[in-house]
Amino acid sequence: MQTARTRRDHRRFTRALALGMALGAFVASGIASAAGTLCNARSPAHRVALVELYSSEGCNSCPPADNWLSQWKDSGATQSIVPLALHVDYWNGLGWTDRFSQHRFTERQQTLTDLAGGHTIYTPEIFVAGRELRSWSQRDSFQSRIGKVVAEPAQANVALQLTPHAQGSFNVDAQFTSKAAPGAGALNAYLAVYENSLSSHVGAGENSGATLHHERVVRQWIGPVPLVAGSAQIRSDIRVDDANPDANAAAPADRFGVVAFVENAATGDVLQVAELAACR
Repeated sequence: MQTARTRRDHRRFTRALALGMALGAFVASGIASAAGTLCNARSPAHRVALVELYSSEGCNSCPPADNWLSQWKDSGATQSIVPLALHVDYWNGLGWTDRFSQHRFTERQQTLTDLAGGHTIYTPEIFVAGRELRSWSQRDSFQSRIGKVVAEPAQANVALQLTPHAQGSFNVDAQFTSKAAPGAGALNAYLAVYENSLSSHVGAGENSGATLHHERVVRQWIGPVPLVAGSAQIRSDIRVDDANPDANAAAPADRFGVVAFVENAATGDVLQVAELAACR
């Protein structure tokens, strides 16, 4: 009896030890995974839809589009939707200067339009994965376009890493690799720094007297950086004060974030996207 009990006790101990080790490994893995997601992101095996809104504070039909885009401020990546708001400058001479506008966004909007065979740019205008979608406000039409993009295998990989430094600044390292078939054409890499929770009280123009709220506003833009031999890298030191001189460096870190993507230079098609909120 003593020998049998000893053997049973030994088996219980062994199982308990194995369970404890497994549980410890699981918890450690979870902690590592949680820590890793704060400052690292990698694009999935399927294509992700970059949704670009071209907007302006001088346009009275833009606020509804701004509000529409803001629904993916936090959870877009889980739905394979990565939103960006790019404020153009061609409304600035009509009564109100949009402080978030950049001429390069006007140029990008015109380039995407030209590549698709169009001629006229306007606000608000939506591009999904590099292609215009005029019916974006119709839920079924938008979801159909997203579904088609997500159903495709990724033709590129994007990896992001953010390393926090002093309060209000971080280093970003973006790696891009192509999975496209040979002969697919030249590919370019881009990096955008966005800011959330912005507002402006408009004093003139079509929105005079209104307080406008914005999410995912692009403040810095890097690119195009050509992929050479199927790969590219963008490394940059980002300072919150550079992105927005009026920002409070003590604001929540996820007020800022980065989006990195690969684009076909000949067609404007966005092949893959990754995003990551800033960390501390």
